[in-house]
Amino acid sequence: MLKTVLAAALALSAVVTAPAAQAVSDVPDFVTIDVVTVNGSGCPAGTAAVAAADDRTAFTITYSQYLAQAGQGSGPTDFRKNCQLNIRVSYPQGFTFGIAQADYRGFAHLQEGATGTERGNYYFQGMSQGASRTHNFYGPKTDNWQATDRAQVSEIIYAPCGEVRHLNINTELRVNAGTKSKANSFMTMDSTDSSVSTKYQFSWKRC
Repeated sequence: MLKTVLAAALALSAVVTAPAAQAVSDVPDFVTIDVVTVNGSGCPAGTAAVAAADDRTAFTITYSQYLAQAGQGSGPTDFRKNCQLNIRVSYPQGFTFGIAQADYRGFAHLQEGATGTERGNYYFQGMSQGASRTHNFYGPKTDNWQATDRAQVSEIIYAPCGEVRHLNINTELRVNAGTKSKANSFMTMDSTDSSVSTKYQFSWKRC
C-alpha cells in the first residue's frame, strides 16, 4: 500500500508561487552554498542536496528519505523525523542576506482521524533570533501538501554585515495515527526524481 501511494505522489505536482524577484542591482554577482554538517533521522548521510538558483535569489533543498509514519507497519520512532542542516552561504562583500520566504512541499497519506505536522525554523550561527512556523494537516488526505512561511519586511532577520555566520535550518515531520484507524499514515518531504524540494527565498541587502 505504501509503495502504491508513494508512486501516486510522484505523478502529482504542486505549484509554488514565489514572491516578486529583487532588482538585478540588489542581487550579488555570485552566490555559492556549501553544506557544513547534516544531522537527523530525516536526512541520513547522502540523502539531502542543496543548490543555489541560477538567478541567485533562492536556494533549494531536496531530500530523498524524509518520511514520517505511524500506524500499521511503522516502528516506535517512525512518527517523528527531523533534519538539521548547517549551511555556509558565500557572496561578495557589501551584501548581507536574510530569508524572506520558505516553501515546504511533500506528500501526505493520512487516514481519517490522523494528523500530520510540519515545522521549520532557521537561525544564524551565534544569534538568538530566529524564525519558526508550524503547519498542521488533517486526515483523510491523500495528496501533495505545501506550506509557506512568509516574513514581512520588518520581520526578516539578516546576517551581520561583514561577518561569516552559517545558517542553521531545522525541519521536522510528525504523524499521529489517531484512534479511528490502525492503517498506516505518513508524510514525506522527499522526492526520488528531484521534482519536489524545499525552497528558501533570499532577501538581499547592501551593507
